[in-house]
Amino acid sequence: MTDKVPLHRRTITFAAYECEDDGGSIDVEAELLDQRPWAEPYAGPGSSVAELHRMALTVRVRLADMLITEARADMGTFPHAECPRITPAFEGLAGLSIASGFNRAVQERFRGVSGCSHLYELARLLGPAVVQAGISAKARRRVVGRPTHDPRTTAGVLNSCHIWAPDGPGVRKLEAGWRPGTGVFPVPPVETFGQ
Repeated sequence: MTDKVPLHRRTITFAAYECEDDGGSIDVEAELLDQRPWAEPYAGPGSSVAELHRMALTVRVRLADMLITEARADMGTFPHAECPRITPAFEGLAGLSIASGFNRAVQERFRGVSGCSHLYELARLLGPAVVQAGISAKARRRVVGRPTHDPRTTAGVLNSCHIWAPDGPGVRKLEAGWRPGTGVFPVPPVETFGQ
């Protein structure tokens, strides 16, 4: 099976960075890359595969309330000369909170002819990526001894899976003194805490 040439390859990546200006925000960069590995390269010199789409969304998120304060869309590779005309519309992500209702708001603003299907896909996936980035930022702050909001905060993860059920092992580990971002990984079973 390793000798098969893929018909299509889609790669979606997210990277988050702490903002140096205020310490209370993060920048999250999302990129979608579509390639046709079997096709002749037409993405420019040096390309070994046909690149169809390379599109990005960058948002700044205030951690205190998970509000998107800035948003920008970019298109590096696109199929039609008119495609980039829609990128300013995605500045409309600013003002949205990564909270209940985020997916609905993204759908209402950017789905279908009001947006670009590829940038819409990135916007739709921003919510979970931003939540994880926020959790990571708070854990890092605790590790380096910088103040953060209540370390027991479970906003964004509570009820997200069986570990974070209200009576699940994640909450019980927090109650037993575990602090996310500290100790061994994976975090040992809840039964081992307090021993």
